[in-house]
Amino acid sequence: MVFMAVTAFTLARLRNLFAVAMLSGVFSLLAAVVYVVMDAVDVAFTEAAVGAGIATVLMLGTLVLTTDVEKVHPKKPIAPLIVVTLTGAVLIYGTLDMPHYGDPNAPIHHHVAPRYIEKSGAEVGPPNIVTSVLASYRGYDTLGEVTVIFTAAAGVLVLLGRWRRAAAASNPHKTDDEPEARS
Repeated sequence: MVFMAVTAFTLARLRNLFAVAMLSGVFSLLAAVVYVVMDAVDVAFTEAAVGAGIATVLMLGTLVLTTDVEKVHPKKPIAPLIVVTLTGAVLIYGTLDMPHYGDPNAPIHHHVAPRYIEKSGAEVGPPNIVTSVLASYRGYDTLGEVTVIFTAAAGVLVLLGRWRRAAAASNPHKTDDEPEARS
């Protein structure tokens, strides 16, 4: 968690977007390690594939078509900081009502988990309980995650296509053989 905090702080301070893309991947890998430590290997695989894999590739692809240095704005508005702080406070407040990690008296251990352990093989088929949960019980959730990833990738491609069309429209004398100027 300390490494994640240091990485997040460094991410907030950097202006080189290539370094930001790389550190974002590192942050996702650190999150995947935390998930493995918490015995959530399936979530760790997803975090490593999506956070460190696909997201990093999309950010690097975006950097190829844009600039690699963030524009510095002289005026630093305080409103976004207030919104983020309030949202974080509300999220932390929401976790205060949760049972402690590993608490054997938590509701999950009395209703849902025993059913999955006892009946997943007969209801779904695969002998592996994790596979049963991900493939069947949480099938719609998994489909939703895949849809979100696809939509994000399509949105990035649409935005990049607009940027290229705008650049081509602003420079009608440029041929396809000339390298694009990076701004």
